[in-house]
Amino acid sequence: WTFGGGTRLDVEEVSDVRPTLTVLPSNEELEQGKATLMCLANKGFPSGWSLAWKQSPAVLEKDALYSWSSTLRLSADQWRKVGSVTCEATQGAQAPVSESLSRDQCSQ
Repeated sequence: WTFGGGTRLDVEEVSDVRPTLTVLPSNEELEQGKATLMCLANKGFPSGWSLAWKQSPAVLEKDALYSWSSTLRLSADQWRKVGSVTCEATQGAQAPVSESLSRDQCSQ
């Protein structure tokens, strides 16, 4: 597009980018027999992705992609009964993105 006295504006089109998910346990709480797990969705676009546990505010980064996080808290009793947990990000008609963490992968 050209404006006024020859000023040109190039618009770069950004297509949908699926975020990368990471599920992280709190080692400090694992030592107490409880679990606080974080699901981090990183480098996605647009910002309308939702996380299955609890949606948190999105942060727009310098590269114009958004990052989110979500926390799942489990009591000691709930954590003992869990085989694995899965965080799933969905956005409209896009295929979901998911990441799982098995209880066996966490140090106790």
